[in-house]
Amino acid sequence: MNKNNFAFDKTNFLLLAIGMVVILIGFLLMTGPGSTETAFEPDIFSVRRIKVAPVICFLGFVFMMYGILRKPKDTGKEEPEA
Repeated sequence: MNKNNFAFDKTNFLLLAIGMVVILIGFLLMTGPGSTETAFEPDIFSVRRIKVAPVICFLGFVFMMYGILRKPKDTGKEEPEA
């Protein structure tokens, strides 16, 4: 099988994996205790959960889009098709 036929190379898959990890970190930063009917939890409006975590998730999605759209470098070697 010719490697030139693949849409992604090793670097693309590495970029996708890093992007997924960044997104997961963003979602983990959003977690925390919630308010109940009997007690109000002011932490639901913290800067970490409202501003930082969504920005990190967004950057992870942008990183994944770059990993998908990045064109693998051509090695310059053409194998003859049989």
